[in-house]
Amino acid sequence: MKTSFAAAVLAIAGKDLRAELRSREVLMAMALFALLSVLVFSFALELDRAARGEAISGVLWVTLIFASILGFNRSMANEQDAGNFDALRLAPISRSAIFVGKLVGNCCFTLCVGLALLPLMTVLYGLNLLDGWVLLTTLLGVGGFSTIGTLLATMTAQTRAREALLPIALLPVALPFLLTAVRATKGVLGGEPQSEWQVWLQLLAGIGLIYFVLCMLLFEFVAEE
Repeated sequence: MKTSFAAAVLAIAGKDLRAELRSREVLMAMALFALLSVLVFSFALELDRAARGEAISGVLWVTLIFASILGFNRSMANEQDAGNFDALRLAPISRSAIFVGKLVGNCCFTLCVGLALLPLMTVLYGLNLLDGWVLLTTLLGVGGFSTIGTLLATMTAQTRAREALLPIALLPVALPFLLTAVRATKGVLGGEPQSEWQVWLQLLAGIGLIYFVLCMLLFEFVAEE
């Protein structure tokens, strides 16, 4: 009997979250990298308030993206090494449910790190990142980047050089997310008129939706390789 889509997604995401709560391997690696990166940038960027406001959005997203790459690699490598991914492919569930389940887990890990960075960077840089629009931009950006990361991490997890191959494959594809998220965050923090930076926010949501649909369709073929 085939399991329903929603039940399969919840089961896969729940399994990943429970495993991470026991080991804390993925989150600890991501959090440590993000913390060190933000501290290094805070000492390196000895700028005035205006210039720091220009740079902080780039610091936030570069840190989040490279921290999430660590998380994607470890998450999918653990599945591959333990043989769990083969078991998922043999289970009576759709490939789309596997993708969405893994996406939810990866998105939760990255979002936890992102939400922890916002108050830390507020203290270090003296700018208020705990703004509702910054939180929304972070949510949209993390969701879109996790979509691509989940698909490509599934592809590279089966290779020997997966740690080196994933960033090479992921960063060019994720460039639209990075540029759009940085521009939207910069507009919010810089106090630009809402009509100007809200266009970037809408573009970020649109790109994320397009990538989500494409990744759902492509995962069917990736899972069979």
